[in-house]
Formats: sequence, structure tokens, C-alpha cells
Amino acid sequence: MVLMDVRMPRLDGVSATAVLRRRLPACKIVMLTTFNDDEYVSRALKAGAVGYLLKNLPAADLAQAVRLAHAGVAQFDLPVISGLATGLPAPDVLTPRETEVLRLIAAGATNKEIASRLYLSEGTVKNHISRVLSRLGLRDRTQAALYAKDNGLI
Repeated sequence: MVLMDVRMPRLDGVSATAVLRRRLPACKIVMLTTFNDDEYVSRALKAGAVGYLLKNLPAADLAQAVRLAHAGVAQFDLPVISGLATGLPAPDVLTPRETEVLRLIAAGATNKEIASRLYLSEGTVKNHISRVLSRLGLRDRTQAALYAKDNGLI
């Protein structure tokens, strides 16, 4: 796990990220910088960074972000995501797989049960659930189940 700054002497953080990812493919790299610039973010992601955080992040939030990034969950500050999302069309529908996951949530299935039924890992199920919640603007599984019921998915 590496926290990398964008601007550094001799080799910038984006180039250093690319080198590290080639030499240590399993290494998780999160950019930690003061620069909220779409170009830096885009270049860092293309180089293999799994996150982009701003240095004004409170210490407890930074520690949690590092733990999540280490576990494979991409980490981005909200202002960074907002900047990247500007100009992108908002997704208004779920993928077929996300719809299946939502139906199973509404039926009361656990992550383990969903994974077993759909032949997925529990980590993949968690990723699908996160995307469903995010795309639909929901907070938790209960809201997801209610959404599914209200929209005729079950």
C-alpha cells in the first residue's frame, strides 16, 4: 500500500505510480495530494492508482480510506468525483446483473447467498451492491429493498 503525491522531485507521482505498478502489480497506490485537477486524476488512474484523495482529508478518514483501498475498494474524495463526473451522462438504469442483485436483496438474501446463487465472489456482490446504492441514490439495503418493491422489481 502506497500513498503517493502527484508532484515530487525528479519523478512525478503519476510516473512513479506507473513504474511501481509494473514492478509490483499487487501494490495498491492511492494518490494523496493537494491538487484536485481532472488531468492529474485521469493520468493517475491510467497509471494504475486505485484512488485519489486530497490532503485536507481528516486523519481518521484517511486511515479508513487506506484500509479500504488495501481491501480493494477504490477511494476518491467527493470533490474529485464531482469533477470527474461533470460532463459524464448520469447512469439512469441498472445493468442486468445489478438488477438481479437488487431483486435478491429485496428477497432478503445475504451477500453470501447472492454470491452462491449468481456464482460470484462475495467481494463482487459487495461491489454490485455499492453501485446499485450509488446509482439509485440509496443509503442501505433496506432502502434498496423498498425501491425494488416500489418499482415492481419483485
